[in-house]
Amino acid sequence: MSTTNNDRGTPNLADGIRALRSKWGWIVGFGVFTTIAGIVALGSGVYFATATAVIVIGFMMLMAGVVEIVAAFNAKEWGQRILWGLLGLLYVFAGFVCIQNPFQAATLLTLMLGIALIVGGLLRIFLAMQMKQGTPWGWVVLSGILSFLLGLVVVAKWPVSSAYVLGIFLGVDLLFVGTGWISVGLALRRHARS
Repeated sequence: MSTTNNDRGTPNLADGIRALRSKWGWIVGFGVFTTIAGIVALGSGVYFATATAVIVIGFMMLMAGVVEIVAAFNAKEWGQRILWGLLGLLYVFAGFVCIQNPFQAATLLTLMLGIALIVGGLLRIFLAMQMKQGTPWGWVVLSGILSFLLGLVVVAKWPVSSAYVLGIFLGVDLLFVGTGWISVGLALRRHARS
């Protein structure tokens, strides 16, 4: 029996990591590129990053709408076809709105984000209070409070906040993703030498 494959002959995690070790430079390079994009988004292009984030969301909604419409043709019952088709058309319409008017769409998306942060924060606090002693309920409460307060700030500054909030979130996300990839690449480099 092979030590690198499981019973079905498919590669396991160790095989995947071994294959990536030789690519550590590309992974670090991607991380550096993503980190620089995050710095640019936060440093000089928050408005541009907001528009970019909304346009990306618009394209994702367009693709989701097309998938929903295709699924409508494959549905067996007419009721399901109509429902899937309407849902697909709604996604396509929303995608076009995001692409055509990114700052107007950002206004609505920012308000929805603020409300989601408030509700999510309150739910996290409530769920943390239901957790048993000995669990990390304190960290869950803290994250709930932070989400709630962040949501309040976003909603309190709305609609002005819609010009920069999504861009800031995109920039911070790119920074975290980039530094994560850099860490993975450097860890692979260390293991490649040993």
